[in-house]
Amino acid sequence: VDGRKMDEIRPLYADVGLFKRLHGSGYFSRGKTQSLSVTTLAPVGSEQITENMEGVEKSRFMFHYNFPPYSTGEVGRIGFPSRREIGHGALARKALAPMIPSKDDFPYAIRVVSEILSSNGSSSMASVCAGSLSLMDAGVPIKKPVAGIAMGLLYSQDTNNRDEFKVLTDIQGPEDHYGDMDLKIAGTRDGINAIQMDVKVDGINKEIFKIGIAEAKKAL
Repeated sequence: VDGRKMDEIRPLYADVGLFKRLHGSGYFSRGKTQSLSVTTLAPVGSEQITENMEGVEKSRFMFHYNFPPYSTGEVGRIGFPSRREIGHGALARKALAPMIPSKDDFPYAIRVVSEILSSNGSSSMASVCAGSLSLMDAGVPIKKPVAGIAMGLLYSQDTNNRDEFKVLTDIQGPEDHYGDMDLKIAGTRDGINAIQMDVKVDGINKEIFKIGIAEAKKAL
């Protein structure tokens, strides 16, 4: 909708070390979507402890995603995390977790918080990029940098002709809202760490998925 080519990414900007008092900070923007990420380090004893029916689980690496109402120009209450915030945080954590060094190599608990300052599509993938930056700024020896991108889909208006379609790279708000797919892909230069797909149609075929993966790899 902004005149880009189908495989063209919106303008990118990144920065680190925004606040000297913090252990690590990173800022990432793609178009009007902006994520400010903060990394905090603590002794391993500060890891997250979760009790469930099977026992107690400990998490040394935590990722939290905050989506305040002002990020979309709205007025609203900020309180406990929404289902959406929990889900997006879990997706970003899944993308970054394989790159976190072992406890033997880096004996610290790590918490990353992504604050979405402005959102116009794929804020969870912007959080992956900003989180990767803030981890490096904090001195965490991650194995490789991680990035994320959201792919979209437009079918032909002829509902009987599903052979005509276009796969979009780096979808923004309207392309997500009116499009048929939101395929989030995050990973490194060498492989994919996390995938999440939402579709508004009955499903996609193998060809669409192959094109989506290939174009996402180029974008990453």
